[in-house]
Amino acid sequence: MASRKSMKKETCPVARSVDVIGDRWSLMILRDVFDGIYRFGDIQRNLGVARNILSGRLSHLVEAGILETRPASDGTTYQEYVLTKKGESLFPVIVALQQWGERHLFDRGERHSWLIDKATGKPLLSMFPQTREGHALTPHDTVVKKPT
Repeated sequence: MASRKSMKKETCPVARSVDVIGDRWSLMILRDVFDGIYRFGDIQRNLGVARNILSGRLSHLVEAGILETRPASDGTTYQEYVLTKKGESLFPVIVALQQWGERHLFDRGERHSWLIDKATGKPLLSMFPQTREGHALTPHDTVVKKPT
């Protein structure tokens, strides 16, 4: 990856998160792994990304504890990249990005993929920030409390 200033010491959780997963290829790799694509070659073919870029992003995600490698589930000599618990906890982030894209980046009637609940066969409900009582929140209803 290109050298850039690390945000590991930032007090902002968004800055630290972006430092780990905030580039295009990392997010697309995570999308693919959530979709069940685990092998280097399969990820590369699906994304059309250069091998050196993919290798660097996968290494970064493994070092960050988001992905781990394991022997291929079919017994071949390949290895697979799978989500750790930390990586699985990014699911709401990926869903939120998908839902935002559905709302704002497609024309009415334009075809796109959908995330479907296996149990019901229906698309997921829209995610939104809410109070502890379940009431929807807007940016105007919140404030960031910065450390002193």
